[in-house]
Amino acid sequence: MRLMRAFLLVIWSCLLLTVSCSDDDSGPEKAPEKLSVTYVYIGETEILAAGDNKNVKTEERIEIRFDKSVDIVSAEKNIRLLDDSGQAIHLEFTFFNENKLVKMDHEELSENSTYTLSISGGLKGGNDEVFKEQSYTFTTFTPPLLLESIVVDGFQVNPAARIKDVKRNVSIEFGFNSSIEAEDLTVYSSFTQNGAPVGYTLKQVNEKSVSFSANQALEGYKKFRFRISSNIENRIGKPFDGLELNFYTELDSSYKFPEISDDELLTKIQEQTFKYFWDFGHPVSGLARERNTSGENVTSGGSGFGVMAIIVGIERGFITRQQGVERLNTMVDFLGNAERFHGAWSHWLNGTTGKANPFSLKDDGGDLVETSYMVAGLLAARQYLNSGNAIENSLITKINELWEAIEWDWYTRGGQNVLYWHWSPNYGWDMNMKIQGYNEALITYVMAASSQTHSISADVYHQGWAKNGSIQNGNEYYGISLPLGKNLGGPLFFAHYSFLGIDPRKLSDNYANYWDQNKNHTLINRAYCIENSKGYVSYSADCWGLTASDNHEGYSAHSPNNDLGVISPTAAISSIPYTPVESMQVIRFFYYLMGDQLWGEYGYYDAFNVTQQWTASSYLAIDQGPVIIMIENYRSGLIWNLFMSCPEVQSGLSKLGFTYE
Repeated sequence: MRLMRAFLLVIWSCLLLTVSCSDDDSGPEKAPEKLSVTYVYIGETEILAAGDNKNVKTEERIEIRFDKSVDIVSAEKNIRLLDDSGQAIHLEFTFFNENKLVKMDHEELSENSTYTLSISGGLKGGNDEVFKEQSYTFTTFTPPLLLESIVVDGFQVNPAARIKDVKRNVSIEFGFNSSIEAEDLTVYSSFTQNGAPVGYTLKQVNEKSVSFSANQALEGYKKFRFRISSNIENRIGKPFDGLELNFYTELDSSYKFPEISDDELLTKIQEQTFKYFWDFGHPVSGLARERNTSGENVTSGGSGFGVMAIIVGIERGFITRQQGVERLNTMVDFLGNAERFHGAWSHWLNGTTGKANPFSLKDDGGDLVETSYMVAGLLAARQYLNSGNAIENSLITKINELWEAIEWDWYTRGGQNVLYWHWSPNYGWDMNMKIQGYNEALITYVMAASSQTHSISADVYHQGWAKNGSIQNGNEYYGISLPLGKNLGGPLFFAHYSFLGIDPRKLSDNYANYWDQNKNHTLINRAYCIENSKGYVSYSADCWGLTASDNHEGYSAHSPNNDLGVISPTAAISSIPYTPVESMQVIRFFYYLMGDQLWGEYGYYDAFNVTQQWTASSYLAIDQGPVIIMIENYRSGLIWNLFMSCPEVQSGLSKLGFTYE
């Protein structure tokens, strides 16, 4: 029995030992697996746990990618979006890719606000994986304030474009991309004209729109500027690039002077313009000053125009015949004693001494083109004078002496078949400027061919001026054929200077009919201005004419190929023989509607540029002269008839192949 008990005890001990050894072999309990975030995106912006997450869009979906599947119920409980006060934003969950990708939609977030995407430690994976708490802080984007529309007088405009003809009681509505208060804009805006403040009012139209109105009717043809400063960001908390809106008002259509007949108006213009040559005639020489501010500087060519103007002045009763003859005597005597260069005068002279004043560095000698303008005027005066009167007959003799002394043939520079513009005793022929067409110098060749003492051959004209026919154009511009010259015709003084004396009516040569040339040139210039491809202010059928004149930058020969926005009154007015209806339309416009800006003591100011808000205060002899003379040629043909009555001129024209019939 004892033996049996001992045996059972051993067996039991072994069993216990076996169980104990089995338990020891199982080892320590395993830790649960971890769940982690692969990335977080809001829209296209990656959100980093330790990053400075800025400018996050307010309406974009949130995406969280995990490395393992997540438990859906757990995810919806433990992923939260909190605003800066800790309030939870409602999220709509969608799960993809075996629940590894969680997408959350939400209401639009507030701009420029801070939010926290919180993933708590309670989140479980699909297989009970554990997650260590993580949070992502980000700031939402602040969209800039954008100006989406500007409506001026009912039409949407581009602030970068030139905005013209705005009503003087302008109405403007500004539309923005987000809400804006008129009061906020008022604090940071301004409205000015030429730097001076102008009263205005801003009113709320709706949440995103504000209207603008001036407190009074604005001046016509003026440039106004409305600005909103970018500093408004300090008030509204949104970036704004600022605004500068420039616009030009329409012309004030009220008449500035009492209405008179067209005939009376033309006389008024002639009389007022004539005063320039009378009042600004130099006290010693009687010659015309280059411009109203020239002092001692007088001009030979402009004085030739002045001689013709004196004839008109006598005929129109602006001065007596005796006054006119006395002034002509003074001028002719001065010219006889002035410095000359093979008979030619310089462009500019000292009005007291008669010495040449340099026009440019090497242009200090004879100027053949300016000399031809002077002689054309003197010959017209010669024809006007009465040889039966002793004083006037003496003046005729002196004019002939001046005319016969000009060595036109010497200016062929040694017998070349071309005339040269300049010669200087100091620089010789260094200017090296051939007189070649087509331009304002046709009169120079006519005078040179008409000379009875120093004439040129016809070959000089045909080869030099006409360049064997290459002065011809023949193209059409705006449906108008141009017989001669450069594209679009060039400045309008080409149609004026030579034709103050030369009568283009029925005048032709091998190259053109000169009435057609001048008329079509004028119409092309007008059509170009009406088209106004550069969008300048004021250009229209009422306001056209590009020619040489002063401008806001100095002086230039304005033309369709050199258009700075400058209208020169002399251009359209002096074209009145060619375009009487169209020019008269301009004359009325300049006088009645723009007279408060353009009309002065000596007629129309030299030029203006509404786009640049500039009007000349100047008068120039070479622009004043054509106005009075061409109006007279239109009205009576006076200067044309006088000049063309010169037997030398008829001979010279015939010599060059011109016909006049």
